[in-house]
Amino acid sequence: MAKVITYDELKAHSTKESLYVLIHGTVYDATKFIDEHPGGDDVILAEAAKDATQAFEDVGHSDEARDILATLIVGEFEKDGALKLDSVKVGGSGSSVSDAVEQGSNLMYFVPLTLLGAYFAWRFYGA
Repeated sequence: MAKVITYDELKAHSTKESLYVLIHGTVYDATKFIDEHPGGDDVILAEAAKDATQAFEDVGHSDEARDILATLIVGEFEKDGALKLDSVKVGGSGSSVSDAVEQGSNLMYFVPLTLLGAYFAWRFYGA
């Protein structure tokens, strides 16, 4: 059975010398990794002693980053504790980003073509 980490334990490990990070209900020991983090240590320290799920997912971490995270597991965060967990849904390999790009791509072509068509219609019928 996985170790259960309380909110007090999470708060106690919120410095660069001893840093626990809470992501998706799992607590990770980021102490050894903090100096290697590509975004710098300030980014991780800003999420200490709170649920970092949203911040982690907003950045869009790679599969390699998620693999590294799997090696840092300390345990599960207490259920119904003092800290309420965020419910962030994760799409497989950035599906929400892909959807946004596709939607943006469609608009990128549709809007100019519509304006161009309206211009030619105005020139043809208005003249």
